[in-house]
Amino acid sequence: MKIKAFSLGLLLFASLPGSASFAFAQSSPPPSEQAKQVEALVNKAAALIDGKGRAAFPEFRVKDSEWLHGDTYVFVYDLESNVLLNPGIPAREGTKVTGLKDVNGKLFHDAMIQTAETRGAGWVDYMSPKPGQTQPSRKWTYVKAVKIDGVPGLVGSGFYPE
Repeated sequence: MKIKAFSLGLLLFASLPGSASFAFAQSSPPPSEQAKQVEALVNKAAALIDGKGRAAFPEFRVKDSEWLHGDTYVFVYDLESNVLLNPGIPAREGTKVTGLKDVNGKLFHDAMIQTAETRGAGWVDYMSPKPGQTQPSRKWTYVKAVKIDGVPGLVGSGFYPE
């Protein structure tokens, strides 16, 4: 009888709007030095963009700099899903990324834009192959809203925790 009551309670809890997603969703990566570094990098890039606008972009393209080294780089979108800067994947620049899904069907670019628009800043997770690999791995990206020469946009950077 106790198991039946527990199961009924769990079923009722899970059926409450938003409760199941709240109980099992993770809105930020586990605390780590990598997560702290990415967040600090994005915040610093946001301050530079807010101050210099597009004039800051050449700094983000310098290889072996704080902005572009190893698998680390910052990217910039406007809120219409246009890629304004992506030194890690330059072929994406000038493209529109709305509607692109990861292997699980998550509209991750749309989620980044929504996070910047509604929260100002935050983490988005999705599946993406690590550089040089074909199998997707979980990736965490931190995004922050910015003004790029007066136009609303976002700056972000990410990492693979495993």
